[in-house]
Amino acid sequence: MAKNKYYVVWKGVSPGIYDSWTDCQLQIKGYEGAQYKSFSTREEAEEAMAHTPFEYINRSSKKESYDKRLPDNFDMNTLAVDAACSGNPGPMEYRGVYLLTGQQIFHFGPIFGTNNIGEFLAIVHALALMKQRGVEMTIYSDSRNAISWVKQKKCKTKLERNKKTEEVFNMIERAEKWLKENRYSTKIMKWETELWGEVPADFGRK
Repeated sequence: MAKNKYYVVWKGVSPGIYDSWTDCQLQIKGYEGAQYKSFSTREEAEEAMAHTPFEYINRSSKKESYDKRLPDNFDMNTLAVDAACSGNPGPMEYRGVYLLTGQQIFHFGPIFGTNNIGEFLAIVHALALMKQRGVEMTIYSDSRNAISWVKQKKCKTKLERNKKTEEVFNMIERAEKWLKENRYSTKIMKWETELWGEVPADFGRK
């Protein structure tokens, strides 16, 4: 007799927990950016539903894929950051993932912005968080633009500032202010996507 599975739909027609694949499919089929995953027990599904989907979706499989492609003696005690944007500009979010465990350390968004802005804010968020917690580890980003902007302490976006983008510009100003007022020794390195695969913080929407 087949074991029952429970399907968590974080993003779909009607987010929730479903006890059949058919019901789950009705929520996700044709729904752009649908986020869902199956679980063996109702308790696991309820726990997952109460958290962000990025803690569960493709976590272990993605970790295995980049583990295999990284250079020998690669320091896994590092933080990877990335952003995603539905349209550019559009709803943007970013996050940071700890390579050693694949655990999501922080996640922000979505708010209206661009991918480059998200990449910039993700690095600054990581820098500020580590300084606050007294932690020192390398940050990896796959965005040359964002790394350059952080070094220059300036987000050089061409996005127009208006009512729709005011929230993200307020965040940019806070990030630039933090960079100008704080010193840090944290290394910010380019994640070599062509050699190592997608950055571990990637949202998997390509």
